[in-house]
Amino acid sequence: MPRTGEETRQRILDAAESLILGHSLAGTSIDMVLEKAGITKGAFFYHFKSKSDLAKTLMERYARQELVILNESLERSERLSRDPLQQLLIFIGLLQEMSDRFLESGAGCLIASYFYQAEKIDPEIREIAAETIREWHQKLTRKFEEAIALYPPHFPVEPEYLADGLVGTVEGAFILVRVLQEPQQLEAQIANYRNYIELLFTPK
Repeated sequence: MPRTGEETRQRILDAAESLILGHSLAGTSIDMVLEKAGITKGAFFYHFKSKSDLAKTLMERYARQELVILNESLERSERLSRDPLQQLLIFIGLLQEMSDRFLESGAGCLIASYFYQAEKIDPEIREIAAETIREWHQKLTRKFEEAIALYPPHFPVEPEYLADGLVGTVEGAFILVRVLQEPQQLEAQIANYRNYIELLFTPK
């Protein structure tokens, strides 16, 4: 069956994402995308004006996916518990459960793969990525504020740094997965972060 235009477009995006995760944005050429997607140059330029246009569209898609994960996981945790600390622990547990899914397309975060070589990143792409991280930061910070109000932590902590710590844990785990070739590192590091939160807040 012939491919539809949307199928071809998604095929290009999927190929580009896989290549960028493996080679970075700077290390991925249009020719590499053509070969991996199995399409002609004409088909590529029918859907995307340039490599920069492809990069922006791919980041927009990735940002939408990330926010779906954030919002659906938070909503699920809120349905399962009314306690903000338990909601956070459930949320982190859901990220653990999704570890295999995160690794399916190749170990890595598309935002990190773009910004490892950030000198020539388009300002629009940078803003899309920044807005995604800010959304995670704001919603998780709010949850940590609620938890701190009910469960004074054993040590002085700032809710925004706890929120950023979860994002940093996941990003750092992706690096360990790649360097050590140990896929289990992602789930293990998220589990360690969850243990830290429990120890920080659980009454002695």
